[in-house]
Amino acid sequence: MSFDPMAAAVDWLDAYRAGDIETILGMYADDAVIHCGCGGMKTCSGTDGRRAYWRDRLRDYPATSLNDLKPSGDTTVISYIASGGVVSASLSFNAQGQIASHVCGPSN
Repeated sequence: MSFDPMAAAVDWLDAYRAGDIETILGMYADDAVIHCGCGGMKTCSGTDGRRAYWRDRLRDYPATSLNDLKPSGDTTVISYIASGGVVSASLSFNAQGQIASHVCGPSN
């Protein structure tokens, strides 16, 4: 069975909307990096860095609904409604189907 990055992105958003930090964190590769331009640019890596990022994210920017989903080269771009407006996230996956890179920011 092949990996479906579009389905993985929807699973990621579902866990985000549910506030399920453990499921979210489990979707990232050990060496994954998050670059977030929401509320100021920040970069997070490592288990503790991603946990702190998601703890704050779930509190300050809860997601409500899917806005758009599309492939873009080797990434999947998912946009969603969060407090403060529409956010666009580009998720790149490794060969094991884990998120290797997450780049997000307000959608223009």
